[in-house]
Amino acid sequence: MGRGIILIICIAGMPGSGKSIVAEQAAKTGYRVIAMGEVVREAARSRGIEESPKSLGALMLCLRREEGKDVVAKRCLSRAQKAGPSLIDGVRSLDELHFFQKNAPVFLIAVHASPASRYQRLLRRRRPDDPKDYETFRKRDSRELRVGIGSVIALADTMLVNEGPVGNLRRSAMKLLRVMKNADDSAR
Repeated sequence: MGRGIILIICIAGMPGSGKSIVAEQAAKTGYRVIAMGEVVREAARSRGIEESPKSLGALMLCLRREEGKDVVAKRCLSRAQKAGPSLIDGVRSLDELHFFQKNAPVFLIAVHASPASRYQRLLRRRRPDDPKDYETFRKRDSRELRVGIGSVIALADTMLVNEGPVGNLRRSAMKLLRVMKNADDSAR
């Protein structure tokens, strides 16, 4: 990292894996959190599209066809460049990852949890685009995997496993993020 170049931390993980918990810890550490999913939800609101798993998935694919496979990454990087040290929550494809890597130093964190754990978390979370039944959950996972999230996870610089109490993930994330922040601050 050269002087003045801002490190971007990216998080990848299947829906319900715990990415938002890592993002919360990043915000406490001084990173600006930019959620890729929120960029898609904003696009849905601007187009008057209902925020359901099916409609947001279709919109994500539509945006990629209209503006390129890295469209969401481009919108997020623009925000990150204005914000300073940032964490991008929700990298889903190699196109997105490669776009970030071409434009900034990137450290990729993968968050892993079993399908059973993730499904139960999504049921409890109750965000409008979360699946309400296991079949919808399974279809969402399949769509995410077709987009390329498995490849992104495989390339992670580090993996945080989220199968125990949430406090364990919070502590692991905070420890890692403090080290990252200190290294980034020292490089400038």
